[in-house]
Amino acid sequence: MNRWLLPEDIADVLPAEARKVETLRRAILDLYQSYGYELVSPPILEFLDSLLTGTGSDLNLQTFKLVDQLSGRTLGLRADMTPQVARIDAHLLNRQGITRLCYAGSIAHARTPVGSSAREELQLGAEIYGCATWEADFEAISLLLQTLSLAGLDQVYLDLSHAGVLVGILDGQDIGKVEVETLYGLLQTKDRPRLAAWAQCLPAQSAAALMALTELNGSCAEVLANAKKTLPKHQLIDEALSQLDKLLSAASALPAGLELSIDLADLRGYQYHSGVMFAAYVDKLPQPIARGGRYDHVGQAFGRPRPATGFSLDLLTLANLSPLGMRKQAIVAPWIEDSTLDKAIAELRSAGEVVIQVMSGDAVETAEYQCDRELIKRSSAWEVVKKA
Repeated sequence: MNRWLLPEDIADVLPAEARKVETLRRAILDLYQSYGYELVSPPILEFLDSLLTGTGSDLNLQTFKLVDQLSGRTLGLRADMTPQVARIDAHLLNRQGITRLCYAGSIAHARTPVGSSAREELQLGAEIYGCATWEADFEAISLLLQTLSLAGLDQVYLDLSHAGVLVGILDGQDIGKVEVETLYGLLQTKDRPRLAAWAQCLPAQSAAALMALTELNGSCAEVLANAKKTLPKHQLIDEALSQLDKLLSAASALPAGLELSIDLADLRGYQYHSGVMFAAYVDKLPQPIARGGRYDHVGQAFGRPRPATGFSLDLLTLANLSPLGMRKQAIVAPWIEDSTLDKAIAELRSAGEVVIQVMSGDAVETAEYQCDRELIKRSSAWEVVKKA
């Protein structure tokens, strides 16, 4: 076996792509800073029970596990940074008011996620803690759209949902965790025959509401109108539809390239989320480029209930889809001993130019830089001229 082969669905990031990723990362984090988001950097390893606190079984299955030789306890290699950031807000910062945090770091999946070709991602995200109103959800959505716009992705399809609808439908029903996960899968795939069979144990009104969810998708105004007619009257359901209504009213201020829709059966991460949920899609990618929503229960699992909402995305995927060119212009200079040359190169680099020195007769081989100029000596001075 070749020693340089990497594990399945694990890949190196080569120079041109790495530069593009890093340029986007800096620009996006600067954008978040302009909104008052503070950057945090959680550890890549944690004790497993802390790492999985407040999350569903899906994250447990995706987490690499190993034994800490110092303590003998099981460690986890993070598969999602959001619970870690919630822990930081709950116990390390311990603030009472609104806190905005952002992050960018590597995560790893034990299994390749459905629709993906990689088990390692560079997760980037932003979270708002301490605000329970829809305005925080709207800020998260607005910030996500600006993030995609920075990468040159202006045509975005945003799909909205709300975890409170299903909670309201199942309110008062004694359903085990395994059964709820089965239900979630049936709703996700919109498998109506199996869903009807599963719902036979429920009251007729609840069963009919679950069946209705599979058809409540499409145009926002139409879906909301049909949902108010077909879903049972329940405080949680009414509140969920009202929050979606407010978000749609505010959406008139969002970019013109945005297409909004609602799918009340799209409940990926249902056990993780507690309110508004959203998924952003772009052309040339079948799965969402980003996901987000409200997850108030995670802070409660850490012993300090805190309203929370936000989003995350894979920066490597974003960079791969971005049409922006990130190659930097560079100057070629001879690699010789010459004090005046050294001074000229130092001045150019101080001014932000890239200067690459090469031996006589050698060519510059680079995917990251475009060498469009060269440094040549005319009379007694070194000058930058365009390459022929």
